[in-house]
Amino acid sequence: MATTQAGAKPRNAADEGGVTIDELARETGMSVRNIREHQARDLLPPPEVRARIGYYGPEHAERLRLIRELQAEGFNLRGIKRLLDDAHGVTDRLVAVRRAVTEPFETEQPQVITAEELEQRFGPQEREATERAVKLGALVPLADGTFEAPSPSLIDAAEEVVGRGVPLRTALAVLAHMERHSKEVARSFVRLFLEEVWQPFADAGYPEDRWDEVIESVERLRPIASQALLATFQQTMTREVQDAFGKELARYSKRK
Repeated sequence: MATTQAGAKPRNAADEGGVTIDELARETGMSVRNIREHQARDLLPPPEVRARIGYYGPEHAERLRLIRELQAEGFNLRGIKRLLDDAHGVTDRLVAVRRAVTEPFETEQPQVITAEELEQRFGPQEREATERAVKLGALVPLADGTFEAPSPSLIDAAEEVVGRGVPLRTALAVLAHMERHSKEVARSFVRLFLEEVWQPFADAGYPEDRWDEVIESVERLRPIASQALLATFQQTMTREVQDAFGKELARYSKRK
């Protein structure tokens, strides 16, 4: 199976030199016992033995990451074995597609915020507001009682809106409304890709010479969708503002 497809994570495992099973366990976050069990089930190729010591290379680390990802998707070890035995390497390619979809495409870095910082920025808030923000994904609770903001710019925008007199609860309601509509837009783009790009590719039997093209299409899907959504929103926002304030001006003129 190929292990250096487009969208795959960087190779490690001391690259060409190889690592011992203990070092491999530390690198992959998997126990030595689990590694041995995977090897016994033929899920993992045997190591290269030198001076009676087994050395594992990058392909072993990548295989273990793949097993862990498939387990996270709900596959049991028997199902994973069938996928890994795929002679055409489609499993690796599909994982590469999945990584292309799930890898962040924005440069914005998540930010950790304490409850005290939230209170300073938004004032004393009801627990309901924080729980709503968590439900919307604007905040992610961490084990130490802090919160991670996946998109700090969204928190900054909320702070500015609240600073201009809009109650936080109302701002969160608008955010929820945006999330629902954004989900529908996202589904439309994904459906478009599946119907027009992926399905014909799958029907053709996953031709080898088209994998890079398809993976590139996946990688470009979100940026293109974001660009189209932003352009459409800007036009719509302009029309809505003009219409709303045109009515306000007309109403004001009648008062004079």
